Amino acid sequence: MTKQKPVIVLSTFSDIKSASEISRKLVEKKLCACANITEVRSIYFWKGKVEDQPEFLAVFKTTKTAAKNLKKELEDLHPYELPEIVEIKVSDVSKPYLNWLVSSTNRVPKNGNDAAKR
Repeated sequence: MTKQKPVIVLSTFSDIKSASEISRKLVEKKLCACANITEVRSIYFWKGKVEDQPEFLAVFKTTKTAAKNLKKELEDLHPYELPEIVEIKVSDVSKPYLNWLVSSTNRVPKNGNDAAKR
């Protein structure tokens, strides 16, 4: 029924605290329906040398409509000098899940007039 498209946004963090706090803020602001956080090992080239560090990968589940604001907010909040912010298109998702995703990322108007209708 909905025309909105699901997307995944990925980002890595150096510690669980920043990953959790930022994820919670993004969910509370309805910029994503869900964030999954898992520990990963990252091997990457940075400032002239190869790094091998533990990191925390956050997987943000959202819609194409909300993704632009999510990425902007993530960029503003992220502690890294150069944060990884990657958007991945989702080609297939169940209709019930997509409906939940869309309803979870629809923002309530600031004046609150429509809040009781949701």
